[in-house]
Amino acid sequence: MSIRTSSRLGRLARLALAIPLALAATGLVATSASAHGSVTDPPSRNYGCWDREGGTHMDPAMAQRDPMCWQAFQANPNTMWNWNGNFREGVGGRHEEVIPNGQLCSAGKTQNGLYASLDTPGPWIMKTVPNTFKLTLTDGAMHGADYMRIYVSKAGFDPTTEALGWDDIDLIKETGRYPTTGLYETDVTIPAGRSGRAVLFTIWQASHLDQPYYICSDININGTASTPTPGPTTPAPTTPAPTTPAPTTPAPTTPAPTTPAPTTPGPQPGNGACSATVKATNTWGGGWQGEVVVTAGSSAINGWKVAVGGATITQAWSGSYSAGTLTNAEWNGKLGAGASTTAGFIASGAPGSLTATCAAS
Repeated sequence: MSIRTSSRLGRLARLALAIPLALAATGLVATSASAHGSVTDPPSRNYGCWDREGGTHMDPAMAQRDPMCWQAFQANPNTMWNWNGNFREGVGGRHEEVIPNGQLCSAGKTQNGLYASLDTPGPWIMKTVPNTFKLTLTDGAMHGADYMRIYVSKAGFDPTTEALGWDDIDLIKETGRYPTTGLYETDVTIPAGRSGRAVLFTIWQASHLDQPYYICSDININGTASTPTPGPTTPAPTTPAPTTPAPTTPAPTTPAPTTPAPTTPGPQPGNGACSATVKATNTWGGGWQGEVVVTAGSSAINGWKVAVGGATITQAWSGSYSAGTLTNAEWNGKLGAGASTTAGFIASGAPGSLTATCAAS
């Protein structure tokens, strides 16, 4: 589980130095944080997103397989490219005074909110760990460490519905100093009796100056929590499952699936410019994930707006959300006749009676 080889460290160090060049090539902006470090095992939220999805971050299917990383990439891809720069300066050890509750994972929305998406509650992908495991922090710039303080969220805290605060965590270890080797490892023991989903919160106090890093890693203690990855896909196969026997039993059920098809254009506005459907794709305690499919009518459209009913939306991707309406993103507003696009969102509470009404914009 730990990263022990010098080749692994070398690869990450070279990557840290190469990131600014890659960002320059893609037009993204690299900050001064592009050559520092983070917890790589169990992976920090943004390192995990970069590691899993860095090569596929434009793939809309990520909204289903990895919804929290999708919302983070939609908010700002630099959160992932600069996975090793989530720090503040001049804190003077006053961590709880400087970093507000609900903003621990973003280092108090440091660097103008570059890492703000990491505070978002939801089903972040977890790393399964036993009660005792090795934590690895990879420091490509070899700053050294005055200490690492490692916390775990308290039993009963649910990171899928609440942003992490100081009153939600317990300190379980503080290390001593590390020389400037670039690889800092320590054994971590979760208190006995803990299991399931939790957040591991690490403060790395770098030695080169007063520069602490604030790092959230999602863990599944003893593997007893269900992983979020199957969440969006499991309901999908289960929904069609009942419809398979239905056509087999009575022949008249064959037209039944065809009946909803004509109803898809039903929510179209009067001009028939576009139609929209909405459904819940994943649920968890206190929240759920939804999907809106927008289809152009008989003519091309240059933009769309969808009024969504039955949902208290807190964030959206592949579009923006305001006052009950999803509006297209810059890249998916133009649709040819009959073409479709998908937007996603996270909502609080439970799905109501969902409706979606589309209009061209």
